[in-house]
Amino acid sequence: MNDKWLILTLVGADQPGIVANLTRILFGAGAELGEAAMLRLGNQFAIMLMVRGAGSPETVMGLLESVRAQFDLKLHIDETDAALHEQRDPDVLVTVHGADRAGIVAEVTGALVEAGFNILDLRSDVGGSTTSPIYIMQIEGEARQGIEAIEQAVAALNQQGLSVRVVPLDTVRG
Repeated sequence: MNDKWLILTLVGADQPGIVANLTRILFGAGAELGEAAMLRLGNQFAIMLMVRGAGSPETVMGLLESVRAQFDLKLHIDETDAALHEQRDPDVLVTVHGADRAGIVAEVTGALVEAGFNILDLRSDVGGSTTSPIYIMQIEGEARQGIEAIEQAVAALNQQGLSVRVVPLDTVRG
């Protein structure tokens, strides 16, 4: 029995039943599910899921072949030393809005890392219209050099047509 956590990554066209069929097979095999992120990106559905107790990566790959084929999913499995309850809480939220153009993510994340910011979660979307798209990004992370360093780092971005807001977070777990 393999007790190490596996990280499963599945991607395919969004359609009903992917999560239900995937988790039904894993439950039937006696797997324990850990942390997960599942979301729609464009017209695709992406799953990242920690699993253990169902065997080696090769065994789990075999278990999931039917759901992979049924939903035409790309499946990748990595063995990891990750564990539960190692989550770190963000202390800063950075929101970015601006006319969509190439390079926004690189510019913002580059400025943030120079100020000691560690990204824990990044989500983005494109709103507006096809003729006037607006890029929207939310980044949660740790301000290792303090929030003032983050505010100074993004100040120049505000002068480049982006609206960048930095807000302290106080995460409470219950």
